[in-house]
Amino acid sequence: MTLWNGSFPFYPGANACFPFDTSRAVIISIFLSVLATFIIILPGIRGRRRVFWFLQVVTGLFVGAVILTIQFSRDWETGWVTANTSYKSFSQALVNVDVGLHVGLSGMNVTLVGNPVNQVNETINYNEHFAWSLDADYDQSYSEGLKRGLPTPILYVAEKFTARSPCGVHRQYRISGHYASLTLWMAFCTWIISVLLFSMPILLYGGYMLLLTATLMLFSLLFFFTARNTPKCPIQFGPVPLETGYGGSFWLTLATGLLCLLLGLGVIILNSVQPEKLKLLFNLDERRGEEEEGWDKSHLSAEPSSTEQDELMVPLGELCQVTATKL
Repeated sequence: MTLWNGSFPFYPGANACFPFDTSRAVIISIFLSVLATFIIILPGIRGRRRVFWFLQVVTGLFVGAVILTIQFSRDWETGWVTANTSYKSFSQALVNVDVGLHVGLSGMNVTLVGNPVNQVNETINYNEHFAWSLDADYDQSYSEGLKRGLPTPILYVAEKFTARSPCGVHRQYRISGHYASLTLWMAFCTWIISVLLFSMPILLYGGYMLLLTATLMLFSLLFFFTARNTPKCPIQFGPVPLETGYGGSFWLTLATGLLCLLLGLGVIILNSVQPEKLKLLFNLDERRGEEEEGWDKSHLSAEPSSTEQDELMVPLGELCQVTATKL
């Protein structure tokens, strides 16, 4: 029943790790390129307007990049465990591995890394993705994993989230992830509107849209929180359980949502209490003063003063008088 090096015929010899997800790299590269463009034109802005304008650009780009990045991230919920477990079905060989579970809005990743990586004549380094979005079939992905002969720890963790599992968490994660992703897309749209309103500038309504962006981001956390706190079947590797907690994307979303909340409230409160300071932060007074000063200078240069007219008229009168006397 075995081939060379004791490997089973239904397991492929080369295990390919999950390819690198380029979505986050592409998003970050785009926003960094936009930031670099603004930095290039930064020296053309004079005075303290440069500092305020740069802070507005950095804050706006940061919020937009976070909203887009967390859509495709897979670390909303993470967990690791180190255990001695069987590596393949129908084999009594035990391996020491690190098993990781990484949950996102549209699916999850299960990682398996050996300690050391090379054990039982193989390289144990897996990172498999199982999608549960509305346009994906999670059970089909799990069946394909069975056909490919994935290691037992990966299939054991993935089986807990199938629709036929007695754990019953598949439907909750799928629906919660869908609505959390939908609210984040809405938050991205309101962020774009807020940027346009601030640049027009319509500051009060820009603050309202920023406040709405924060509300939508916090609602996405609430949707994911409902899935995270559903009763789960224990994922046990011998005496050691695989326990998960909130990941980096969850805390980043919470921090960014609170930041938008504070900024939106700050704009609304300043607009009602001290609108002049709010205009100063957005460089409206200085811009208006420069325009008025330029208009005054052009008006004065176009219309000469009365003293200049008197100086011109007096010599002309004297000239006419002298001419009349000579005649």
